[in-house]
Amino acid sequence: MVTKARPTTVKKIVAENRKARYNYEILDTYEAGLVLTGTEVKSLREGKANIAESYASDEDGELWLINSYLPEYLQANRFNHETRRRRKLLLSRREIHRLRVAINREGMTLVPLKIYFNDKGRAKLELALAKGKKLHDKRETEKERDWNRQKGRLLRERG
Repeated sequence: MVTKARPTTVKKIVAENRKARYNYEILDTYEAGLVLTGTEVKSLREGKANIAESYASDEDGELWLINSYLPEYLQANRFNHETRRRRKLLLSRREIHRLRVAINREGMTLVPLKIYFNDKGRAKLELALAKGKKLHDKRETEKERDWNRQKGRLLRERG
């Protein structure tokens, strides 16, 4: 009997915020949809987006992605989009409420981790509920990372 292999889900990552895991303690992650215009989607497919300085904010019961950079799509001429406009995030009502409570009451932050295209070709944003690290926490993370690197080298050398 031959068993069929399940198709693997491949996410095409367009933009990644690598500093987020260093600057913040990630407590929980969510997958959110993005409300984009046509030229923004085409620009995303070229893979030149930047979400390093961006964050998500709660305004009037909705979540917005602020300060993300999607460059203009060159072939769009006058129908182009603004590069740093606010973009609405699509989450369920229950998730939005849970995130609003965490932001307002517990002083946490919503940090975008990456933008990618899912299996259906839709642009998604991986959003993290995070707490800012203090300087000593960052140093501890760096020490741990260096030790793991050194440990790996030693294990490779000695077999």
